[in-house]
Amino acid sequence: MADKVVPIKEQKLMDVKLGQLPSWLAARDYSAQGIFLGFKAGYDRFFNKYINVKNAGIGGFAMLMTGYVILSYTWSYSHLKTERIRKYH
Repeated sequence: MADKVVPIKEQKLMDVKLGQLPSWLAARDYSAQGIFLGFKAGYDRFFNKYINVKNAGIGGFAMLMTGYVILSYTWSYSHLKTERIRKYH
């Protein structure tokens, strides 16, 4: 039984071959609404996989908090960089 032929626009990134990558990228929606819907779909996928399960553990919450800590450190790095060269004595 042969696999079903899926249009390039509906394929996931992991299913796209290297030669098909430019046409897959061209088929994406880069409008503000398309980007918003892409982030929303990613959030929904993360939430349903790690948070919204019967026997939830700490894994999903820990990944979310780790991402928040790394993001906040990145945003405040320029301020922290100037603080570390000061001498407190």
